[in-house]
Amino acid sequence: MLATNTFAQGVIDVHSHIITPEFISALETEGRLMDEGFPIPHYDAEEHLKWMDKAGIHTSVLTLAAPQPTSAEAVRRTNESAAQLKQQHPGRFLFCAALPLPDVNSAIREAIYAIDTLKADGIKLATNIQGQYLGAPELDPLFAVLDERKAVIILHPHRPEPVNSQVMQQTPLAMQEYLSETTRTVTNMISRNVLARHPNLKVVVPHCGAYLPLAIPRMKSLTPVMQTNKMVGEIDYEANLATLYYDLAGAHSPEVIRMLLTIATPHHLLYGSDFPYVAPQVLTLSLQHMKQYLSTEADLTPLKEMILHKNAERLFGLPQEK
Repeated sequence: MLATNTFAQGVIDVHSHIITPEFISALETEGRLMDEGFPIPHYDAEEHLKWMDKAGIHTSVLTLAAPQPTSAEAVRRTNESAAQLKQQHPGRFLFCAALPLPDVNSAIREAIYAIDTLKADGIKLATNIQGQYLGAPELDPLFAVLDERKAVIILHPHRPEPVNSQVMQQTPLAMQEYLSETTRTVTNMISRNVLARHPNLKVVVPHCGAYLPLAIPRMKSLTPVMQTNKMVGEIDYEANLATLYYDLAGAHSPEVIRMLLTIATPHHLLYGSDFPYVAPQVLTLSLQHMKQYLSTEADLTPLKEMILHKNAERLFGLPQEK
């Protein structure tokens, strides 16, 4: 285990991925290693810790990468590996457990086991599994269980279903469709008041909120028209949005943060890296850039410590730095 007493600013990274041998083996068995259109990177916990120490990151939150195996056994084994890694490196790793959707009953059993037995710090949900998006009515019992446990949910985009293979080849998913996919599933939840009906949930939207700063105002403006035509019911935008947090993995900038603040409060913005999908040296430079503009942009300087660690400390109930 690496030393834990020399951290630059105690940054908390809420967007990193664990890639285990059982995860890779399950995908190989299912013939799905290239489902997302790009190779799955190698993951090594010691290399992750080395990068964290170099970059000044105190704690990383681990979630299962995409695609997700269909095997409930593979999901269980990956969750247990993440729990073991957290136990081996106290304070360095948290984890949000994956669920074997689209089987809702299996997902509920795994959620209860992960939170109650493995002491998972939250749940990771894919934007869709085999076309089952998160606003789907059949998922209501799962959200009720997660609401009872006041769960933190970390979202991550997966390949949409169905997918246009030609578009996917020309413009790889991670370049654009992942943003559409994230926006699609969050707006689907909002349109059914899933989050408003489960106010104890705290849902982390990845990649700088995707297109939500553009989508939410459009949804609001069109809601009366949709209601007149009996296409949607009442939507409690304030209650739905109050549950959403946003990680800044990806193309963060002062402009992106200001745009997010049109739909979010400063207390709901979080640092995220996307390790190991981006080269460590690139992530280090990206974090340095973030620290630089959060230190020099007058309107953003009050947000610096909140974004880098304080908001995540509150979200996950961690000891807060003085």
